[in-house]
Amino acid sequence: MIFEITNQVRVTNLKEGRKWYETLLNKKPDFIPHDGFVEWEIIPGFWLQVAEGTPSEASGPLRLGVTDIIAERDRLVKELGIDEFEIYSREEVSAKWGTFTDSWGNRLGLFEYLDKKEENERIKSILGV
Repeated sequence: MIFEITNQVRVTNLKEGRKWYETLLNKKPDFIPHDGFVEWEIIPGFWLQVAEGTPSEASGPLRLGVTDIIAERDRLVKELGIDEFEIYSREEVSAKWGTFTDSWGNRLGLFEYLDKKEENERIKSILGV
């Protein structure tokens, strides 16, 4: 039985990486188990781990669901200096999405449900509210 998920990205400088991901996620790490490693619980049971080391090439993207992709993109462009972050959609896909990279080349992205009723149902289901 799978009950929890972790995803790890590596950065060459943890101090800079921690600051970058704190800005991305709008919060401090939830867990710092040892030097060179920090973790955030994104939603219950899903942990993003940032470790000091050599970034992996061609991994990802790890896409995070948001309720307003344009506002989040604008915030990240302003606060993190992301310069390539286009938002895409296709008629047959029920979400808008965009992909960008962190300062170490890790591929990340955001997505937003087009159907707000579906989005609200997913949020309630995931968060147990």
